[in-house]
Amino acid sequence: MTGSRTADRALLADIGGTNARFALAEGDEVGTIDHVRAADFATARESIAAVLGRRADGGPVTAAVIAVAGTVTGNRCVMTNSSWVIDGAELQREFGFRSIHVLNDFEALAWSLPALQPADLFPLGGPAAVAGEPMLVLGPGTGFGVSCLIERHGACLAVITEAGHATLPAETEREEQVIDRMRRRLGHVSIERGALSGSGLQNLYQAVAELDGVPAPKRDAAAITRAALEEGCDLSRATLDMFCAFLGSVAGNLAVTFCARGGVYIAGGIVPRFPEFVAASSFRTRFEAKGRYADYLRGIPTSLIVKPDATFSGLKTFVDHNTA
Repeated sequence: MTGSRTADRALLADIGGTNARFALAEGDEVGTIDHVRAADFATARESIAAVLGRRADGGPVTAAVIAVAGTVTGNRCVMTNSSWVIDGAELQREFGFRSIHVLNDFEALAWSLPALQPADLFPLGGPAAVAGEPMLVLGPGTGFGVSCLIERHGACLAVITEAGHATLPAETEREEQVIDRMRRRLGHVSIERGALSGSGLQNLYQAVAELDGVPAPKRDAAAITRAALEEGCDLSRATLDMFCAFLGSVAGNLAVTFCARGGVYIAGGIVPRFPEFVAASSFRTRFEAKGRYADYLRGIPTSLIVKPDATFSGLKTFVDHNTA
């Protein structure tokens, strides 16, 4: 930690491949969140300049914390699904920030976890969390993100991972057969590409159709979800059932990896669309299905984050703990 004093005014940003959101934090308050389309700006610098230009009154902005949906190396991220490059050193020179931090978006979400209230969560099983123990956040969206907030001796650290690129685990013969179909097309079947992302859900849908020998109307992830929940499509329903099973298995694997007795929290852009379906699925059964460690998993609560803009709570907490 480099300090605990909040900057006078700090730019907070949550940047994805399609959309970016910006807000200013001052004191204990986070202001109105601006939404912009990445396609409307050639560079991240231009989008930030436009936002700061609209917020010119109120004094200088002295710090920035930017969450990005991608891998951060050396305070810099080359976006996967956008032409933007988020370069902390370049932005600091351009805007004169005293400090700037570029974070993975799930790292930012991890910082939000201690402040979440019961109303911010949809429970998915388990008892109360153990205070002070590791808190794990994971979730499928454009990709599959994972981070764990660990507190030791009064200091907090959000562990950054690339767990989405680990191998997708099968626990039934049918899942093994589905993964085999994907392996023929993809080679390595990762958690992200095989199931737990938007493109992963599409790959899973295609593989289930191939295995069952049924036609698969062309659908993206949103259409698969809609067909499963609203249109009575058996193929889409089977796909979403398997998606939830895989999510439970992966969440349980990560929970024992991090000893996440502080709770496991599901985020991302996909699962919040169908919380009741997840709750009624095999998610929690598969989460706990760890043999001799089943009792250990039963003691870990699982919840879905339903708080809008939880990332900004995490960014603000990071500002409070890490800007000097």
